[in-house]
Amino acid sequence: MTDSASSYAQYCPISRALDVLGDRWSLLILRDLFLGTTRFNDLARGLPGLSRSLLAKRLRQFERDGLLDKIGADHLLTEAGTALQPILFGLGEWGARWTFGEPREDELDPALLVWWMHSRVDTSSLPGRRHVLHVRFTDDVRRYWIVVEAGVPSVCETDPGYPVDVTISAEVAALYEVWLGRMPLSHAQATGRLRFVGPPAITRRMPTVLQLSPVAGAVAEAGFAHAARAS
Repeated sequence: MTDSASSYAQYCPISRALDVLGDRWSLLILRDLFLGTTRFNDLARGLPGLSRSLLAKRLRQFERDGLLDKIGADHLLTEAGTALQPILFGLGEWGARWTFGEPREDELDPALLVWWMHSRVDTSSLPGRRHVLHVRFTDDVRRYWIVVEAGVPSVCETDPGYPVDVTISAEVAALYEVWLGRMPLSHAQATGRLRFVGPPAITRRMPTVLQLSPVAGAVAEAGFAHAARAS
């Protein structure tokens, strides 16, 4: 249970919920757990501003509060933890509608973006057991490769030495906006802000291979609503 020193000490279900979930980073850890990240090192990689010691502390708190079970190396959500999913993604929908504008410079982390993207790549429509996507940012010298082996994706920050199927070329901000639903992929391609370079038979499939963020639909819908109100 929550330490009494950090409790709001109010007999109210909202207060009790905040005792469990109100600490910094808690909801973002849950976000990544909902998206299928279960290993400590993978959680740490997807939350680069969070120290490993604080991540470990938050996971232990979640376990004590009944939100997850640790089974071997995996942190798995319990029934109570899973029940938070509509609440968390509802918060994302609210944020998309009321707080989500142009990206700030300090929010643009190319390594984090590629890490998020790699878990949403579906190469099942492509032939073969290995598929390699090269992510080339036009405004950042770092290069990344998403390698999918037998359906299992990983991220490389040095050339893995395999033939590249498709190169994704874009500015960091443009790829963020496409992946998060603020800019339609078709518009980004038409204006040259994002390009898929490779055999046409494969590049044509990229809109289905590169699946967008789970909140992209809510962000796009909020953008349409804003445009309608402004017109």
